[in-house]
Amino acid sequence: FQDFSRVIDWSTRSLTAADRVFEVLDTEPDIADAPDSVSLPEMQGAVEFEHVTFSYDGGRQVLTDFSLDVKPGEMIGLVGHSGAGKSTIISLLARFYDVDDGAIRIDGVDVRKIRACDFRRQLGIVLQEPFLFPGSIRDNIAYAKPDATFEEIMRAAKAANCHEFVLKFPDGYDTQVGERGQRLSGGERQRISIARAILHDPKILILDEATASVDTETEKQIQEAIARLVRNRTTFAIAHRLSTLRHASRLVVMKEGKMVECGTHDELMDKDGVYAELVRIQNEVNRIRAV
Repeated sequence: FQDFSRVIDWSTRSLTAADRVFEVLDTEPDIADAPDSVSLPEMQGAVEFEHVTFSYDGGRQVLTDFSLDVKPGEMIGLVGHSGAGKSTIISLLARFYDVDDGAIRIDGVDVRKIRACDFRRQLGIVLQEPFLFPGSIRDNIAYAKPDATFEEIMRAAKAANCHEFVLKFPDGYDTQVGERGQRLSGGERQRISIARAILHDPKILILDEATASVDTETEKQIQEAIARLVRNRTTFAIAHRLSTLRHASRLVVMKEGKMVECGTHDELMDKDGVYAELVRIQNEVNRIRAV
């Protein structure tokens, strides 16, 4: 009877989960192509935020009158305390949401007018917690380009500093990573996600805390991989460690949803404003931790 009860319970939970899956599949996406959407098969990577204002679900404004012109190939570091608006900027750029007011343009075209398939094909995202699906290392890298040759996959892996650790596994590139990549370390998962982005070859790249929660040696390897990845790509980067952003083309300092400073690391340090204070605070914290 107990076994029968367990079967009934399992069946009920399975059906409930299936209902949720079908409910999601039946849901119309909030962001859809406009009737007059245009194709943009080859982006240059110029990005313009024009007086952008945004709030989640009509609540408090989390981004207010934000404007920024970014040239193709520039790297923009987004800096500020938690809740300052950094993640909102990249979420709007990735078009997870549409702006309330103002506009975001890619190569002069309003992102709301660009066909989603064209836009997403040329956008790359590397997150703090990269998503790997159950399957082999080879499959996870090739997800960005299903028709990639094994040589292309290996080339991307080498550029991402993960070829050597992959070869240490008995099955090499056929090694199964497990659910969400749980058989790999955090640094290994991150480098595989960078290899995926390199293979994807996007014009616009988003890095969200890509070196967080790893040890110093792993961070060095990830930084080397990122340096190769961002080359000649328009890049928006968020990083907890401000030192990882000091070579960005420009740093945009956010506070309470507004840009308060913009410039290079040296320019903002000379200004001795919000950014310089953030750097001093972080240096002091690092000094205390090192004691």
